[in-house]
Amino acid sequence: MLPIRHNPALFLRRTRLSSTAKKVSGKALLESILSSLDDNKAEDVISIDLKGKSQIADFMIVCSGRSSRQVSAIAEKLSDDLKQKFEIFPKIEGKEQGDWVLIDAGDVIVHVFRPEVREFYQLEKLWQGAGPGDA
Repeated sequence: MLPIRHNPALFLRRTRLSSTAKKVSGKALLESILSSLDDNKAEDVISIDLKGKSQIADFMIVCSGRSSRQVSAIAEKLSDDLKQKFEIFPKIEGKEQGDWVLIDAGDVIVHVFRPEVREFYQLEKLWQGAGPGDA
């Protein structure tokens, strides 16, 4: 795997997300996202430290909503919080379907699932078991 400075796709992704954002540490961003998810009733929230495992982000959060409507609402409210607090305009995918929504906030990537979809993909098991360079 190429370092970020030598990997154009990763460099552009991180630069695009951070160019308009207020400077904030990955840890502060993580704490704010976890607070927003708690406020919006996300369930079974798991935070995974990706440092040394992936160059895509520093942290990954996996959580669930009880229905497609709640999954979409959690993603929308989190996006609004990030815009207001940090001037981060995250990339969001899957909000229309509401089964699995990905929110890319730069240093933190958030996956919001319906419980059945989360059980099927078992994404957190894949990343929690990965050692440095495995994922």
